Amino acid sequence: MARRNSAVGGFLRDFREFALKGNVVDLAVGVIIGAAFGSIVQSLVDDIIMPIIAMIFGADPAAGIAGVTIGAIRVGNFLAAIINFLIISFSLYLLIKWFSAFKRREEEPAAPDLAEVNARLTDALERLTESLERR
Repeated sequence: MARRNSAVGGFLRDFREFALKGNVVDLAVGVIIGAAFGSIVQSLVDDIIMPIIAMIFGADPAAGIAGVTIGAIRVGNFLAAIINFLIISFSLYLLIKWFSAFKRREEEPAAPDLAEVNARLTDALERLTESLERR
């Protein structure tokens, strides 16, 4: 019984360490923000874009997505899903591009101190010269 309690305690300790790592917390925040952004995009498509598309196709704008048809085929829901995908993927593309540019700017190494570089080169040349003279 004691062995089982220590295994459970070890598991809980490992899980707590995993769950409290910065990356996991950041991921959870990202998922929550992503879900909220998804609902905003869904509302944009359903309430603004699709009624405009319904008017273009000659359907009743009040019918919204269901009113968009081509012949006997109802394409409204499929069209809405494609528009949702395009908006979200384009937004993610812009966000990732912005993060990449920010990260590159952050990772650029500082220029080395020229006096230190010259001192190291001089020291290396002196040691090389001494080594060659000993031969």
